[in-house]
Amino acid sequence: MRWYMQALAHYQLFIYLQLLDLLTTLVGLRLGLQETSPFVRQLMRVDPTIGLVASKLLALLLGGYCLWANRHRIIHWINYWYAALVAWNLSIILAGWPRV
Repeated sequence: MRWYMQALAHYQLFIYLQLLDLLTTLVGLRLGLQETSPFVRQLMRVDPTIGLVASKLLALLLGGYCLWANRHRIIHWINYWYAALVAWNLSIILAGWPRV
């Protein structure tokens, strides 16, 4: 039971990081920055918000599959990547924030 609780905690963090990535990317786009992921950029061709949400839904589905397939360590390691990505987004936003 303990491993299951740990897996759920990792998945909850994964969801939180997906939300933070979505929000920081939307703020960056508002400031005139561009998405660097070719896959997400293709999804955003029609509408940026819909493309970003679609990419996050796909990420959540893949994360849910990892949880279902007992691949908890994948979620654990991917969380490091998304934490770094959110920190990167925030640093780019702060560097590009309009100076008053």
